[in-house]
Amino acid sequence: MSTNKTEPEEKGFFEKVKETIEHLWEGTKDTAEDVKEAAADKLEDIKEKVATKKATTTRKTVAAKTVVAKKATEAADKAKTAVAKVKEQASEKAKNITAKAKTETAVAKKEAADIKSKAEAKAKDISAKAKDSVASAKKAAATKTAKAVATVKKKAVAAK
Repeated sequence: MSTNKTEPEEKGFFEKVKETIEHLWEGTKDTAEDVKEAAADKLEDIKEKVATKKATTTRKTVAAKTVVAKKATEAADKAKTAVAKVKEQASEKAKNITAKAKTETAVAKKEAADIKSKAEAKAKDISAKAKDSVASAKKAAATKTAKAVATVKKKAVAAK
């Protein structure tokens, strides 16, 4: 009898697992290479699209920049003219206000001087009247005291 078997030798469990893992590994390697190639192709396509879009957007951007610059200069010019107008109006109003204040101050000073002179005149009149009344009161008091002294002297002479 021969020691060689006609049937193929049966593999063990671990050898079967090993072959299955190798088969899966090779399959995933192939799939990974395919995915890598597809990604590279897609990347190139996207780069081309971006390059064309970039050129059109740069053209649009340049046009938009000029429009924006024009609008900005127009707005700045309008603002400058508005500021100049406001400054002019403010200076006119300031001049008018200072002139009005000066005239009002002059009128007030004149009125104050008039009031002061009237007050001084009244004060002089009142002091003159007061002096006169004081003088007359002194005279009256002097005459009364002189009369009283005279009567006292008469009484003293009569009593002696």
